[in-house]
Amino acid sequence: MTDFSLLNKIDSPEDLRKLPVDKLPEVCQELREDIVQELSVNPGHLASSTPYDRIVWDVGHQAYGHKILTGRRDVFYTNRKLNGLHPFPSPDESEYDTFTCGHASNSISAALGMAVAAKLTPDTHQPAPKVVAVIGDGAMSGGLAFEGLNNVSSSPNDLLIILNDNNMSIDRSVGGMKQYLLNLTTNESYNHWRNKAAEWLTGKGFLNDDRRKTIIRLNNSIKSVLSQQQNIFEGFNIRYFGPVDGHDVKELVRVLSQLKNMRGPKLLHIHTKKGKGYKPAENAATIWHAPGKFNPDTGARITANDENKPPKFQDVFGETLVELAKQNPRIVGVTPAMPTGCSMNKLMEAFPDRAFDVGIAEGHAVTFSGGMAKDGLIPFCNIYSAFAQRAYDNIIHDVAIMKLPVVFCFDRAGLVGEDGATHHGAFDMAALRPVPNLTISSPMDEHELRRLMFTAQLPDKGPFVIRYPRGRGVLIDWRCPLEEIKVGTGRKLTSTEGEGEGIAILTIGPVGNTVEKMLFTDTQHLPPVTHYDMRFLKPLDEDILHEVGKKFKKVITVEDGVRNGGLGSSVTEWFQDHDYQVKVKRLGLPDSFVEQGTVAELHHIVGIDEESIAKTCASL
Repeated sequence: MTDFSLLNKIDSPEDLRKLPVDKLPEVCQELREDIVQELSVNPGHLASSTPYDRIVWDVGHQAYGHKILTGRRDVFYTNRKLNGLHPFPSPDESEYDTFTCGHASNSISAALGMAVAAKLTPDTHQPAPKVVAVIGDGAMSGGLAFEGLNNVSSSPNDLLIILNDNNMSIDRSVGGMKQYLLNLTTNESYNHWRNKAAEWLTGKGFLNDDRRKTIIRLNNSIKSVLSQQQNIFEGFNIRYFGPVDGHDVKELVRVLSQLKNMRGPKLLHIHTKKGKGYKPAENAATIWHAPGKFNPDTGARITANDENKPPKFQDVFGETLVELAKQNPRIVGVTPAMPTGCSMNKLMEAFPDRAFDVGIAEGHAVTFSGGMAKDGLIPFCNIYSAFAQRAYDNIIHDVAIMKLPVVFCFDRAGLVGEDGATHHGAFDMAALRPVPNLTISSPMDEHELRRLMFTAQLPDKGPFVIRYPRGRGVLIDWRCPLEEIKVGTGRKLTSTEGEGEGIAILTIGPVGNTVEKMLFTDTQHLPPVTHYDMRFLKPLDEDILHEVGKKFKKVITVEDGVRNGGLGSSVTEWFQDHDYQVKVKRLGLPDSFVEQGTVAELHHIVGIDEESIAKTCASL
């Protein structure tokens, strides 16, 4: 462990409070160095980051420093590893982590709930806890953040919202909120004297809740006239302070000391620089959001030799989308704040007027796509599977009911690895299967992805879901002709000796490659097996199911999604509805949240790796 003169002595916030204020800049520098050193060998998110008081972090990328200062520095090297520290704050891990936060924009709502609870359940032995929500400018664009803001002024609370404005979420922030935050200014002297006046009026008992709201509204109106600018936060009747230099730690301590006992909701706007203190990250914030392994001294990223390796599924998506867009002028692309993460940036470069980054707003991304589809366009709406959960209502009401031709491309489907439970794409198939009018598919390899994308944009296909995993595929020669796949058809891939006397394995998606590899490496230990790639969860290939029902008595289904409600459930229901007496063993994710680890480790734990599938075949 590096011998940091201050950080080595800090095991809790109590230790931090013992330091004089003028030592805090040095603590910050040591924190930066410690995080950079650890992330250089144990990749994570290089982003800006008391058990009684409550701090709610909006997306845990900001909370690495918080973890180190709350007794976890000695085990920080286990961050994102199997059985190690969670990749995001988790109350299961530490009493200092107040709320799970792996998806953006939830901090204000959660913190408001805590602030109201503090008001309604006072402790007679100590003052009410201070509640703080820390939210970034990118997360502030999310609809949930505005729902929380709208409710803040109507509930009794003393919530403090800290807006960490670094003008950069993951990809560069977009939209009106970004421009507003860049232009927002306020007079420091005005705020100082307004604070004094409020304290005096409160001390004299002149400000009950109703009078306070009336005075705040009047005050905000006067300020808007004088400054010729409407402050959006004060429009919500939330006191606004700032902007303040977020890297001036001494000034921050002074401001926070003044705000912590102030009654009513308030927002402190701080300006920061993403990657501050580490020049490579300052100069290329998007790349250094999650840089992988790197040399901490030079900033050189350590990349594997990608020659003669299959491409990432996301890159096949991006290249194929550009190829399709050249053929079909009605194709457009939509992504909620992840153009580089899902390779939508390729379409943005080729057709900048036909690709849209809507910010951290998954629900809007879906409804926006629905609107374009209603008037003749074919949107490819690319959302990470776990994030698409936030747009479930929009998928049903704004696309499926009207049978609109939106192509949903769910990247990061299945287990994603070290990002853990908040990011696994576990629920998409089970959640969407009951929704009428949807076609739901999953390609086994890159050729299948290209063909499904081509199929989805053909006339009269309606809303079409294509789910695929994070990471690389299996085909080095991944380009192939763009050909239609008949919707609702699967394929028989491999059949060992004794067809009809053995086991039928039905898979969907890339886990089919695991079964194929098992069949070619473990044939001497296996009973006769026939493998079918179903391709489609909805509609199912009924010809295949009739064939299986007539020829086999034992069936194994394998999927990289939750067992409850997915492929296995669908197949079991179909066999029962058609009076086939078939024993079905369902392999997939359990009815519990799967934590972080490598994809290989997690596949073994949940039982969908080669060894586990082979054991299931042998025991059935």
